[in-house]
Amino acid sequence: MIDTHAHLSDTFCDTPEETNLSNIILSASNINDSINNIELSKKYPKYLWAAVGVHPQNTDPKIDLSINEQINILDKLIDKNKINIKAVGECGLDYSPASPEEKDRDKKEQETLFRAQICLAEKYKLPLIIHTRKAVDETIEILKDYKNVTGVFHCYVGGKKRIKNILDLQNKFYFGIDGNVTYEDGLAEVVNNIPKDRLVLETDSPFLTPVPHRGEQNSPANIIFIYEKVAQIWGKDFKETEKIIDENAKKLFGI
Repeated sequence: MIDTHAHLSDTFCDTPEETNLSNIILSASNINDSINNIELSKKYPKYLWAAVGVHPQNTDPKIDLSINEQINILDKLIDKNKINIKAVGECGLDYSPASPEEKDRDKKEQETLFRAQICLAEKYKLPLIIHTRKAVDETIEILKDYKNVTGVFHCYVGGKKRIKNILDLQNKFYFGIDGNVTYEDGLAEVVNNIPKDRLVLETDSPFLTPVPHRGEQNSPANIIFIYEKVAQIWGKDFKETEKIIDENAKKLFGI
């Protein structure tokens, strides 16, 4: 099993045997997260893999850097740590109200930040981890401008009607499904409409904890419940489901 999206602290110490996972992709929300992800990936090589990026409504709490400054830092981090980094993100557009601890970037700033990270993904031939909330259509329109980038729509929220629009993009994009599939009935129908070779699974730890642990802090080990739910939706046994999904993740992230 592979968790393709987790946010972990520098105290993480679970081994593959403890989690029953072969790999975990560490998603970043800001520069500090990006640096921490790289250090964790060095501490647990070939098990934890780093992504670096800046969330549309996030920045380092104690550092106020311009977009250009943040992009320059990300560029240098990728250049110096290519062996550890497997993606750029999470990045994208978020048009929902920012929470008090987030940075309330306007739409123009968000687009500038997103496009700059798409260019980094193109430059280093890395996939994007795309965060899009209340802005799926706008995100798709931006991606149409780029010919040499792939990635995943993290915690896909576009419903059935936007699946085709994403599949029609000139590059190959994947759909990330999280623990809410275990308690939001409508997501089962969405999963059924996503081609099996375009689906990857995520915990988004420490958020979106699946049933039967909903209400607790999430961890990568809980990915098993998402695999089990998808196997149920597909009407396939666990091993066959695991093989398909893991192959998708390996192709997307080059692991």
